[in-house]
Amino acid sequence: MTLKIRQSLQLKEILRATVTEVQRILQADRVLIYQVLPDGTGKPISEAVLHAYPEILGMEFPEEVFPKEYQQLYAQGRVRAIADVRDPAAGLAECLVEFIEQFDIRAKLIVPILQNLNSPQINASIPENQLWGLLIAHQCSQPRRWDDFELELMQQLADQISIALAQAQLLGHLEELVEMRTAELREANHSLQQEINDRMQAESALRQSEEQLRLITNALPVLIAYVDDQQRYRFNNQAYADWLGQPPSQICGCHLQTVWGEDCYQRMSPYVEEALSGRAVIYETEIKIKTGAIRSVNVTYIPHLDEQQTVKGFFALTSDISERKAIERMKDEFISVVSHELRTPLTSLHSALKILTTGRLGTLSTDGQQMLEIADENTDRLVRLVNNVLDLQRIESGEVRMEKQSCNAADLMIQAIESMQPMAQQHEVILSNHPVDILIWADSDYIVQALTNLLSNAIKFSAPGDTVWLSVEYIDLAQSAKSSGARSVTPAARRKGRKSAKSQPTPAEVLFQVRDQGQGIPADKLESIFERFQQVDSSDSRRKGGTGLGLTICRKIIEQHDGRIWAESKLGEGSTFFFTVPALQQH
Repeated sequence: MTLKIRQSLQLKEILRATVTEVQRILQADRVLIYQVLPDGTGKPISEAVLHAYPEILGMEFPEEVFPKEYQQLYAQGRVRAIADVRDPAAGLAECLVEFIEQFDIRAKLIVPILQNLNSPQINASIPENQLWGLLIAHQCSQPRRWDDFELELMQQLADQISIALAQAQLLGHLEELVEMRTAELREANHSLQQEINDRMQAESALRQSEEQLRLITNALPVLIAYVDDQQRYRFNNQAYADWLGQPPSQICGCHLQTVWGEDCYQRMSPYVEEALSGRAVIYETEIKIKTGAIRSVNVTYIPHLDEQQTVKGFFALTSDISERKAIERMKDEFISVVSHELRTPLTSLHSALKILTTGRLGTLSTDGQQMLEIADENTDRLVRLVNNVLDLQRIESGEVRMEKQSCNAADLMIQAIESMQPMAQQHEVILSNHPVDILIWADSDYIVQALTNLLSNAIKFSAPGDTVWLSVEYIDLAQSAKSSGARSVTPAARRKGRKSAKSQPTPAEVLFQVRDQGQGIPADKLESIFERFQQVDSSDSRRKGGTGLGLTICRKIIEQHDGRIWAESKLGEGSTFFFTVPALQQH
């Protein structure tokens, strides 16, 4: 019987086998398993009964049929063997006898089924020897005396049922765990599959995007690349093969120095370091292509920053400007030749007009005198233009060498103010000078020329009664770099005033400022005004008598001194022009 009970882990089959086998061995009319429910009620959950007697399987019995004091006794291991329910010695109440007789019960054997009995597998939260139910045998045809063997058999089977209950609970718990784990694995598998699908779609989109990017970049006649923070190429277009004779697959992963060679790398290295420090860089240089020809190129480096503002690399764009440079050289040569050819006749013409305006050669009519003055003014403007063009051409061509020496900034400022005082009086503008004795390393004549150019512009664009300020200050670069309040310089100013790669930083510099109360300069013009023939208003050259080259000459002079020049302005409030030159010592 024990082997048959243990053949299955399903509780219903175990209970069914138990009642069937007990009925067969004991030859009882009815054998049932009665489960005690938590609320005190109970019901038979398995039954084996002869056909002549009524079935009671599934019927629910109230708590009065099996009161709590009986439950406590059975929980302590009580076993009852009643040979005749009508025998007063059995101790059954009359009402209970009447109740059980409706099921034709004459004798019965009752053994408790205890849960957690000597079984560590059962939930520890259930107290030991808790009454789960009863194993009951009924004799219906007649009274029956139950012998010890039958009683012992029922007890052993009740113990086997207790073990089966523990195993069934463990199986149910395991099935729940398996079901839960299966659901988790199914969900994880679904998430993993979704992640794989998403990743495959992302990789497909990335490949398509890379193909489109390479298709676009390969069609452009410029060098396009991405360089990581180790200065190694990670992407480059087909133009590298056309220019350098190296296919993109061969360049990818190579260091800049390997691709460009030692000489070219030394020229570009300072700009690469600046880009890897997080600043955009634009510069011009020369490279040798695969044919051995030298090309002038414009190079732009744009840093690549992640969300934490860490530099991961930079994008490099290199375009060929050889034709533009050749045209600029031709233009410069043409302007130089024309200016030289115009200078002599213009000087003679200007001198003749000056003599005529004095009246020494005769008196003209009022209209004639007015026309003569207009001609004299225009001739004077042409002379200034020719002189400025020649000065600019000489500076750019390297014909002019700055004779740098120790100079006092205060002396240069006083000299510039004195030379511009007549013009200021003519325009009814007040010049305010704040000289400071600071020694600088510069060509005094050219610094005075830069100051007079800036003062001239400030006077011309000031209204009568306005003030133009000229000031200077000493700046300790090392101290400024440490201070959070160091003077900020606009990106445009840094590009315009960037020192060459060969120049060494100075420990200190002197900052000159020319401030006016004029009409101001729009923000989009603050860079272009330093280019040739660039003015805020094209009519300014006619109304103000400017040539459009003054600021360009200033920039060339300051760059020759390894300085910087830039402008700041607010419309309607005025403008301030700054430039720096190296300082010798702090006064």
